[in-house]
Amino acid sequence: MKQITLFPLLFSNFVGTLGFSIVLPFLVFLVVDFGGNSVIYGILSSIYPAFQLIGAPILGRWSDSFGRKKVLLISTAGTLIGWIIFLFALYMPKFDLIDINITLIGAFTLSMPLVVLFIARAIDGITGGNVSVANAYIADLSNDKTRSKNFGKMAISSNLGFIVGPALAGILGGTFYGNTLPVIIAIFVSLVAFIALWVLLKESNKAIKEIPPVQKDSVQRAYSYECKECFNPPNPDKLKFKDIFKLKYIPLLMILNFFIFLGFNIFYTSFPIHAVSSLKWTITEMGIFYAILSGLMILVQGPILRKASQRVSEGNLIIIGSFILGVNFILFFSNSIILIYVAAILFAVGNGLMWPSFMSILSKFAGKVHQGAVQGVASSIGSLASIIGLIVGGFLYNSIGSPTFLIAAVMIFIVFALSFSILKIKRTFETK
Repeated sequence: MKQITLFPLLFSNFVGTLGFSIVLPFLVFLVVDFGGNSVIYGILSSIYPAFQLIGAPILGRWSDSFGRKKVLLISTAGTLIGWIIFLFALYMPKFDLIDINITLIGAFTLSMPLVVLFIARAIDGITGGNVSVANAYIADLSNDKTRSKNFGKMAISSNLGFIVGPALAGILGGTFYGNTLPVIIAIFVSLVAFIALWVLLKESNKAIKEIPPVQKDSVQRAYSYECKECFNPPNPDKLKFKDIFKLKYIPLLMILNFFIFLGFNIFYTSFPIHAVSSLKWTITEMGIFYAILSGLMILVQGPILRKASQRVSEGNLIIIGSFILGVNFILFFSNSIILIYVAAILFAVGNGLMWPSFMSILSKFAGKVHQGAVQGVASSIGSLASIIGLIVGGFLYNSIGSPTFLIAAVMIFIVFALSFSILKIKRTFETK
């Protein structure tokens, strides 16, 4: 595959990730300013995956039937609209709707700007099938030799967005414009992503669109026999959610996918709260941390992953990466800045080895016909785990504080233990 083929997708993936990551350093501050607490922060964070859980399978099946490009455009347009509403929330009069004080979730104020933030995240989430469709696009254009490398490129483009986004937010957040300017940039890059996809991206899934429907009556008239179902081209729309789990080897991968997202999202909720409440970090310090973390992940998912994949199987890379990730989350339990940055290095290495390898194996087992549907269900399961992880992470940190990171570590060590089964099924798959 020529590199130019993937450029529009990689570029749009970069700007889309940048648009998401640019609010990471200040979202927790914004929630507090609007009257929320750590639990509300976790719930707000869960709104995107909650609505993505609904939309991703539908968008995945649509991409199998109508093409990847159209669905990617729909998804990107939803992101753009979501950010415009997000900006509107910043300029709304801050009036309170209700004060709540419950032992389980603590005291907080539900304000109108906070409600609008929830609406913005919901709209972005319902159209948020871009990741699963982009993964299906990569799978369409990949073979066994290039699959892992191409998913690595996708991971690099995402992480590059995670570098630029938080770094910009850290710098711009300290200016006179405060939180407004980063959100305006998020709107701009979402618009750029939409234009890039519309103008530059070529459709990768033409096969299904180009297969004409079989006319049973004409076949019967010509050959005078009953038209069997085998004469019908595959129709991914007929593949229901539960049918995905009947595909061979897919259930185990979906279980792994669930625990990966669960562990990550317990961490994703807890760390910003931990950084603000325990480490006393500012927006700038938060931005620097996320930028360094993503820079390390690019290094791992670029030259390091490329060399590692030539010497180590994808299954073993998942095992090694998940173990390193589990250790990383344990180190976040500390309040030591040095240990936290050591954990960031382990995070980059573990995630950089594990995630592209996992996505490569998932796409290989999904096959060509049901690629979009499988990726859509995987995205939905990831969204479900994200919802649980983000909400539980907020509740846990509100209750027990930094030991929440140990629970995230347990989730990843479950992935480590289950990953040994991949070696067996991968050998079985490759001998067929």
